[in-house]
Amino acid sequence: MTDFLNGIHYNAWILPALLIIPLVGALLVGAHGATRSSRADADANAGPARQIAFWTLTIEFVVSCGLWWSFKIGMPGWQAGVDYAWIPAWGARFSVGIDGISLMLVLLTTLTMPLSILGGWTAIKSKIHAYLAVLLVLTTAMLGVFVARDLFFFYVMWEMMLIPMYLIIGIWGGQRRIYASLKFFIYTTLGSLLMLVAVIYLGVHNRDAVTGIPNFSLDAIIASGSLTPKASLWLFGGFFIAFAIKVPMFPFHTWLPDAHTEAPTAGSVILAGIMLKMGTFGFLRFALPLFPGASMNPTVRAIILTLGVIGILYGALVALVQPDFKKIVAYSSVSHLGFVMLGIFALTVQSVQGALLVMINHGISTGALFLLVGMIYERRHTRMLSDYGGIARVVPLFAAALTIVSFSSIGLPGLNGFVGEFLVLLGTFRSYPAFAFFATIGIIFSAWYLLRAIQGVIFNKLDNPDNEHIPDLNWREIGLLTPLIACMIWIGVYPAPILRRMQASAEQVVRTVQSAALNGPQRVSTLKGGE
Repeated sequence: MTDFLNGIHYNAWILPALLIIPLVGALLVGAHGATRSSRADADANAGPARQIAFWTLTIEFVVSCGLWWSFKIGMPGWQAGVDYAWIPAWGARFSVGIDGISLMLVLLTTLTMPLSILGGWTAIKSKIHAYLAVLLVLTTAMLGVFVARDLFFFYVMWEMMLIPMYLIIGIWGGQRRIYASLKFFIYTTLGSLLMLVAVIYLGVHNRDAVTGIPNFSLDAIIASGSLTPKASLWLFGGFFIAFAIKVPMFPFHTWLPDAHTEAPTAGSVILAGIMLKMGTFGFLRFALPLFPGASMNPTVRAIILTLGVIGILYGALVALVQPDFKKIVAYSSVSHLGFVMLGIFALTVQSVQGALLVMINHGISTGALFLLVGMIYERRHTRMLSDYGGIARVVPLFAAALTIVSFSSIGLPGLNGFVGEFLVLLGTFRSYPAFAFFATIGIIFSAWYLLRAIQGVIFNKLDNPDNEHIPDLNWREIGLLTPLIACMIWIGVYPAPILRRMQASAEQVVRTVQSAALNGPQRVSTLKGGE
């Protein structure tokens, strides 16, 4: 398979194709909507538009799967790289590539997006063409973030993804959608502006000595290593705020529960499954290698590790007292992403691999939880735990799926959640045993709040007459949950193929950051060496 893919130069076109396919789909959806005489007519006849969007994203996923087989295991550098001049006068380039860090996030994105379309198949009833087009544009923006290796291109994609999600929450969200969407937009934009200042500084600081044109190449900036310790610390702060808000880390998390609660099901799945990973990905891809001295500063690491552990415990404890099932899942994200930050800044190969795996597992498990919450909400139009109870007798397929997915999120051995958290704790314990100990307590709390939730929803007594005739999962819902549950079992039983693809890149990040912090700026000529 690898020889065949290489024979047709798969790596030469795959990443640009993945960025273009959703945009083509958005144009087709828009063209279909434009042929209708009125918005009501367009909404009433939106079946073809849904089909276009779903099959566009399904094709996107199928095309992206080739990256799994074409990826060269053991190679830490860029693969499938493409580099063209984009805006020469500004020094901006269309420069993309993947490594072991971004490979699985690209595949997670292309898997999640068609499932999100299916998850909102009947829930969205107005402005359907616009909704589908926005989802398709959002796909391109998110993939652009994961594959960017030029800081200017990365920033454009980073900002580009904010508008679609703002629209998804603000137009198709719940009753408090305007408040939630504005809060989401203001938080993320303010952080992004600080990062923009840092990006401009880096590009100008590394400008061409002859032409004076800025250089935004990630590799070139890392290799130059010419920042002073003071400048490095300030610039790291700019990136840190932007990424910490996106994670979201405690105490920058307050936009998340509102956004999750008010977003439609697809918006919640995308937020949890993909967009939150962009903050943690940003730390691994940009903040650590660009500013190794600041990243390895003992005070900085202690602060971030402390905030990570606080996030683990705080998110779990707040989830424990929530009466709204969707808010429980939302606060669980704060807790799970705390594990990711702990693994990244413990900075051992095991902890970084564990952090990457937690990112993937959280996207699968929490995305599935939001889908399940959306499914039961469509049937009962309530998310309050007190309105349910005993529905396992009425909807056994839903109950079985909710139980499996909840056990996955808890970290039950044999399912995907266990492997990543175990590696994070194992890697962290080597350097910071106290932080590992307190993080372990967070796992106990996560079992507490999720077991409480599923007990209240599907077990106990069936004493509410409104719950006696709830329809069980239909074939569409079974079809979209099946690949997610299959991934939970596969990763829980046999994570080795994923870990092998991550290992070289994780080792390279750890080695590069530690070497740079110890030996100064002469160290990084091989960070991303080789195509």
